[in-house]
Amino acid sequence: MDFAKKTVIITGANRGTGKCIAESFIENGADVFIHSLREGDSLSTVKEIGFGEPLWGDITCDSGSERVLSQFRKKSQRLSILVNNLGSGSPGKWTDTSTDDWVESYQKNTLSTVRMVNCFLPVISAGGRIINIGTVGSTRPGKAMPHYYASKAALANLTSSLAKEIGGRGITVNLVSPSLIRTEEVEAYYLKIAIDNGWGSTFEEAERTLVSNFSPNPIGRMATKLEVANVVLFLASSLASFINGQNIKVDGGALDLI
Repeated sequence: MDFAKKTVIITGANRGTGKCIAESFIENGADVFIHSLREGDSLSTVKEIGFGEPLWGDITCDSGSERVLSQFRKKSQRLSILVNNLGSGSPGKWTDTSTDDWVESYQKNTLSTVRMVNCFLPVISAGGRIINIGTVGSTRPGKAMPHYYASKAALANLTSSLAKEIGGRGITVNLVSPSLIRTEEVEAYYLKIAIDNGWGSTFEEAERTLVSNFSPNPIGRMATKLEVANVVLFLASSLASFINGQNIKVDGGALDLI
């Protein structure tokens, strides 16, 4: 997969899976814009990686999204690939999530993608790619965090709608929906649970038990960041030119076990 002369934006790419996606594109020759919500975070990541261009702006609001577009236009006029990676969950149950919690989750996990599409669609080249990052919970939600899963479910819907709207321009739109990804934050959170329950003193010792309890799949482990990044790069490549409007689950085969 050669992305030489391709320009890529990844939102929320200053850490975690977004950063891994950015690094993978860079390793395969792309010119990558690394976005963060806060000023300075993306610049720090660019300095750490040694490559890339920083972008920053709070894309949970219109003004922040326009700031991102303005920064991009100072560096480039055409975009090849837009990866809408920004998103996160927050704790809560049906009985204790407020309307404000639901609105905040929708702004972060859904409307941030809508804003980026509306900002950058006019500059995406023919044959370009839009790849949204969701979660398997968009179609198989848990009982907790209903506001998060509902906001991510909207991504599946808008991905299909957008694919139909712009397919004639040769731009494909797909959704990548991972299960639990072994990021630094996830590892720290679940390791504490494992230690509290006596399942092991290291993540490696406890991973199979953790997965069995929280994200069961036949492979018996969590996805790595690189495994998710590899799917994104495949969908962004010419190899996936006829894959459009799809929700690609990266869950180790968990569908039949839940």
